[in-house]
Amino acid sequence: MRSDDPIDVFRDVLGATGVVTSADLVERYVVDHRDLLRGTTPAVLRPANTAEVQQITRLAARHGFGLVPQAGNTGYCGGATPDMSGRQLVVSLERMNRIREVDPLGHTLSADAGVILADAQKAALDHDLMLSLSLGSEGSCRLGGNVGTNAGGLSVLRYGITRDLVLGLEVVLPNGDVLDDMGRLRKNNTGYDLKQNFIGSEGTLGIVTGVVLKLGPKPVARATVWVELAADAPLARMLAVTRRESADLVSSFEYITAPAIALVQGAQPGALKAGPGGALLIEFSSSSTRLPLDDLLTGTLEAMVEAGWVSDALLAQNDRQRAAMWTLRESIPEGEKKAGGSVKHDISLPLGAIEPFLAAAGETVRCYDERLRLSVYGHLGDGNLHYNVLVPPGAERLAFTDLIEGDLSHRLYAIALGLGGTYSGEHGVARLKRDLLERYGDPVRLALMRRLKTAHDPDNIMNAGALVDPA
Repeated sequence: MRSDDPIDVFRDVLGATGVVTSADLVERYVVDHRDLLRGTTPAVLRPANTAEVQQITRLAARHGFGLVPQAGNTGYCGGATPDMSGRQLVVSLERMNRIREVDPLGHTLSADAGVILADAQKAALDHDLMLSLSLGSEGSCRLGGNVGTNAGGLSVLRYGITRDLVLGLEVVLPNGDVLDDMGRLRKNNTGYDLKQNFIGSEGTLGIVTGVVLKLGPKPVARATVWVELAADAPLARMLAVTRRESADLVSSFEYITAPAIALVQGAQPGALKAGPGGALLIEFSSSSTRLPLDDLLTGTLEAMVEAGWVSDALLAQNDRQRAAMWTLRESIPEGEKKAGGSVKHDISLPLGAIEPFLAAAGETVRCYDERLRLSVYGHLGDGNLHYNVLVPPGAERLAFTDLIEGDLSHRLYAIALGLGGTYSGEHGVARLKRDLLERYGDPVRLALMRRLKTAHDPDNIMNAGALVDPA
């Protein structure tokens, strides 16, 4: 005799291991990565293939459930967290973890959306190729989430963001149909580029189940330097000089301030430190051993030193030193967390506006409360600054976050917008920044986004509450 449990229809499709309802097991799926949002769900659905995603999508519509796609649950804006209605089912892609194909001649990788980014990177390396998308969370984030948030990362300057790397997508639409656009073509001028609708859509238009990504030749040579900046070093000009002197072989150009470094090193500062103007982590890379990267980097540094922009520099002499530099840079978010947390501002700016923003924002924070501590770092090569306000010792994190986001955050966003920038460079909008989209977004653009959402998802099944309200 069939029970009255509506979740049983999903068990019929996914089997016992494909449906999670136990409260202790569900817990990790209903809390966001930063522990700012908590939702509730009657079940976590764990499909193993695209056909199962189709079936559960149709069943959800039939039984009045919404769906919240979830990949690695490493996002910063709550886009993979269900609401408190109890009518949203989490669709975890963790079982869809198959590398479908690596094409070593075409330089492409085709994979399920649940593949962990680091595993996709390894699959490319096994064929002497490189997947250039690189994030601090690459050991746990998944390709579907990278697509859904249009992830940036550490190599955008040279290789571009996720949008620039995607050649094809497979998407289950809200009505259960499948958009099979898994082509590997570099040129395909046959109408609307429909896959672009889903890149950065944060699961609101459909569930990405497969992706084709561009690969490049595996770098076999690198040159890396840690630069201590002189006071008032012109960051944008330094980037321009670096690109020119390296013949655009620079793959990373990261900016880090002394307080951010201290979060990682604690009371025991190491050899890697900031100068009066902060620090840069610069890396050149090449797939050819014939290019003299060390000479190019040395020449670039000489030009900077002669201009008075550098107080000191440390060239990585081996892989261990290079790894130490990158470990420090990638450990800053965890350092913020261990220090009590931070209120994050994911600022994106035109390159020439970075220095004016830093000056104006610093003065704004000092006037607001000179006791506040900042952790500032970011991907200077693509104009993306993480301008984070640290939670003071003893302060309650969520209350402090509400305080800052209710006032100081808007002052910082006003500076960024006034300089031609924005409030979300790579973290997305999802639930936590939807009010910012409504507040600062262009009305025509917002109207088009709502119409697009309604056209794809008229019943608002997909990740309702995230990104854009169709009403």
